[in-house]
Amino acid sequence: MSPGQPAPLGKPGNPADAEAGPRPIVLLTEHLDDEPAAWLRERCTVIAAAPDSPEFAAAAGTASALLVRTYTRVDAALLDRLPRLRVVARAGVGLDNVDQDACAARNIRVLNTPDANTSAVIEFVTALMLDATRPRLFLSEAVEPARWKELRQELRARKQLRELTLGIWGLGRIGSGVARVGAALGMRVIYHDLLTFDGPRRFGAEPVSREDLCAQSDILTVHIDGRKSNRHAVNADAINRLRSDVIFINTSRGFVVDTIALADFMIAHPAASALLDVHEPEPFDATYPLLEIENVHLSPHIASSTDLAQKNMSWVVKDLYDALQAP
Repeated sequence: MSPGQPAPLGKPGNPADAEAGPRPIVLLTEHLDDEPAAWLRERCTVIAAAPDSPEFAAAAGTASALLVRTYTRVDAALLDRLPRLRVVARAGVGLDNVDQDACAARNIRVLNTPDANTSAVIEFVTALMLDATRPRLFLSEAVEPARWKELRQELRARKQLRELTLGIWGLGRIGSGVARVGAALGMRVIYHDLLTFDGPRRFGAEPVSREDLCAQSDILTVHIDGRKSNRHAVNADAINRLRSDVIFINTSRGFVVDTIALADFMIAHPAASALLDVHEPEPFDATYPLLEIENVHLSPHIASSTDLAQKNMSWVVKDLYDALQAP
């Protein structure tokens, strides 16, 4: 193996493994948390290899399972290289990068971890709401009394969350958790979900139309799923209905927002702000429409980046192994 190439994570089987038959081969294309990775390699031959690597090509003909995270595109072309594949497992929540129809046509089972990062993302959205409304400063040295008074005035929050209306576009696992947080903080909470607005009050949130959601929200947070029909669901019409001082948050998928329309809105409304953790593409390049706009704040897809969430997502290995044991 040449320097810089990923090494197999598997280890030689013991006599008990040999008696039980050959160990299934699992191709791992992205990082996995250490403990779940160790658990899996005790039971399978795990080969860490990017899809464009020689190691992947060498193992593709015999691999039983493919384990991915966010940036491996599991499409028909990739599946055609894996004739013995039985399972595709994503160590993550959405399946936007997996062609489920192509998998179904080949009788390949698709697995994911739908609730693994829910709490982490809810915490992150809550932190963004506070970042946008509560200026903070930590002192590292003594200051004069006059400056102390100035700082207290400069850092006075102009908005308190309990005064604001929190709008939630998509009331699934994460959206409903954010609704509970908003209600607990005394906010008025409204939601719009799956293009309907005649449902019940849920999780302390009142159902409204898409138009009312955009027009009434002081803070609008987007939690839309990855179905193809949701591309640019937050379109120019929706964006142009937003309040001139809205706080706009997206931690769902980059492709659900028309970034050009959002850029135009933020430039035209300097009192508004946008806090975006997901983007299209990722990573973005210098042509990304939302770069260099003073009231737009971009983070590198970190809402689920906690040790616990990453470990929870990586434990998809248990379901993967169980699926491989099925007849």
